[in-house]
Amino acid sequence: MSSAVWSELAALAKAPLNLRQEFAEDPQRAQRFTAKALGITLDYSKNLITQGIWQQLLQLAAQSPLQAKRAAMFAGDKINNTEDRSVWHVALRAPADQPLQLDGEDLQAQIAACRAQMYALVEQLNSRRYLGYRGEPITDLVWIGIGGSLLGPQMALEALTPYNQSPVKVHFAGNIDGAVVSDVVKPLNPATTLVFVASKSFGTEETKQNALAVRQWFLDSGADKAAIAQHFWATSSNIKAAAEFGIDASHILPMWDWVGGRYSLWSAIGFPLCLTLGVAQFENLLAGARDMDTHFRDAPLEQNLPVILALLGVWYINGLGCQAQALLPYSHYLRLLPSYVQQLDMESNGKSVDVNGAALTDATAPVIWGDAGTNGQHAYHQLLHQSALAVPADFILPVKVSHHLADHHHRLAAHCFAQSQALMQGKTIAEAKAEVLAQGGSAAQAEFLAPHKASPGNKPSNTLLLPELSPYYLGALIALYEHKVFVQGVLWNINSFDQWGVELGKQLSTPIYQVLSDAASHAFDSSTEQLISQFKQG
Repeated sequence: MSSAVWSELAALAKAPLNLRQEFAEDPQRAQRFTAKALGITLDYSKNLITQGIWQQLLQLAAQSPLQAKRAAMFAGDKINNTEDRSVWHVALRAPADQPLQLDGEDLQAQIAACRAQMYALVEQLNSRRYLGYRGEPITDLVWIGIGGSLLGPQMALEALTPYNQSPVKVHFAGNIDGAVVSDVVKPLNPATTLVFVASKSFGTEETKQNALAVRQWFLDSGADKAAIAQHFWATSSNIKAAAEFGIDASHILPMWDWVGGRYSLWSAIGFPLCLTLGVAQFENLLAGARDMDTHFRDAPLEQNLPVILALLGVWYINGLGCQAQALLPYSHYLRLLPSYVQQLDMESNGKSVDVNGAALTDATAPVIWGDAGTNGQHAYHQLLHQSALAVPADFILPVKVSHHLADHHHRLAAHCFAQSQALMQGKTIAEAKAEVLAQGGSAAQAEFLAPHKASPGNKPSNTLLLPELSPYYLGALIALYEHKVFVQGVLWNINSFDQWGVELGKQLSTPIYQVLSDAASHAFDSSTEQLISQFKQG
């Protein structure tokens, strides 16, 4: 990034900053660096920023094309320039009376038709009126997809487990590892199992092979083609391929080019969630995302949650040289959120060229990782606290929970707040020595142990407090991270909505598979040749 503002930020990045001292000198720091929207609280006071740094970061956003790009996205413009596509996942949660026209087509009518079909199927399944080929009600749904067609509904279904009201149990099959689909179908009864194949092209290798395996499982059980047509559904834009597979045209829900896979939870990809939550709560999920859209579009930069998170991320990556970010939900139900945000962030912004194809001189997306607290405290938090690496962290905590173990939740919250406090303030050598002495250790022991017990502190973090983990607030949380990724893409001048980098490995796997299955011969590099030979020897 080249601008006078960024030059000033680069200079500020070289100046020492001590968070302990900043808090001591400014009693209003927490209040100054806290923003709220929709009932969500974002405390970003434990970040390596001063008021001066923060004002420069806000100026960076103000001078960027963010406002124009944001307006273009909300208008349905084709901002995905390498694929000539609109980026309009926000249309899927727009108010029903908002006009949505794209290339002369009425998208509201298409969305309404798709949702009506979804809701009708949900009602049939949940009322046990959808019968299998032997006349028995459906008890299980196998959802076959990969990437955004799987991660979104799988994460959200886990997150909203307490809201599950469906008699139908959902199972996910994504990885092409045969153990996955084998284990999924092993305990199930084909006669009471519905299968959903989620693939825009209906040609994605993992999804297609798993669908073929499940279809064969049906056929091996004695089902015929009519039973396949009765038990298989799809969401795809390739109706011809789905029909050739054996899926009836009336069982195919649409997928649209203007919705990217990792942004598709709000479409028919959200069917498993709609099934388990019921229609009303699924609508609440959409409402939470819609309200976050409004906040992102209308709130001033200094109060805008996605903008705040995005600017802090850019500061750490490009100003302070951080290469990773920890996502730490203190909620068992949000344990898949780090995996979901991995794809959302790293597949979107893991780029090395700008929108025009020119090589970037700045780093972009961080490596995202994390797990549910407090599990991580007994694993990688050691690195967070005492390693020389600086890893900014997002702590996420619902204030209210669905269970009745209040003391458990108080302890969980205490750990969440203590971890961010410990990362910020650390423990000095003097404090470590005093601790050993207070515990009865000798002066020699204190001298020896203090360097091992000390923590440098000054490690940055955000804390997001959700009023509760409900469909509404999950929708808002997901949209918050969607828009954060968008803002960072604008600031880096990259296309956040293509993913050409995933294609090369897919292309190279085809000739390797042909050699492994003795269907062809091919020359590879010596390492690949050696690995193939060893594999074929068993």
